[in-house]
Amino acid sequence: METRKSPTEDENAVVTRIIGKHRTRKGPLLPILSDIQKEIGYVSESAMVKIAEALDIPASKVYGAVTFYSLYATAPKGKNVIRVCESAPCHVEGAQGIVEALERTLGIKMGETTPDGVFSLEFTSCIGVCGVAPAIMINDRVYGNLTPGMIPQILAACRATA
Repeated sequence: METRKSPTEDENAVVTRIIGKHRTRKGPLLPILSDIQKEIGYVSESAMVKIAEALDIPASKVYGAVTFYSLYATAPKGKNVIRVCESAPCHVEGAQGIVEALERTLGIKMGETTPDGVFSLEFTSCIGVCGVAPAIMINDRVYGNLTPGMIPQILAACRATA
C-alpha cells in the first residue's frame, strides 16, 4: 500500500505527532491506531512499541488491539485490498471458486500482496450482502453475484485505476 504520510515526514515523526494529538484523551489507544493506519497504511512493530511506551501500557496490549481488529494491518498492503467474504452463504454459493480465480489471476495466495503492490488478498467475515453471495469487497466497493469468470474483468478495471 502506498504510504499516506507526507514525503518529508518519516514514520517515527508521524507516530510521535499522532500520539501527541491523542495522548490526553481517555482511552487513546484505538484513535492513535486508527490515525496511524490512515496516515501510514499500517501499524509497524516499532510504532506499536512507541505507542506502548508513550501510553505506559504493555506492548502486548497494543499488539493485541492491532491484531484483533481486521482493519488494522501490521505490514503494508496493496493499493487495492480484496476482502473475500467467508460467511456461510458465500461459502455455499461458491466463494472457493472466487478465491481460486483471484489467486490464479493475481498469481498470489490469500494473505499475500502482489509484487507491484497493487492488490492484497484477505479473508473477512460477513460483509453483510448475503443476498448477492458470493461476494467480495475491494477497498470500499462490494461486488456480488460473482462467478469465477467475472474476476479477470473486475481486476483489470481496478488495475486501470491503480
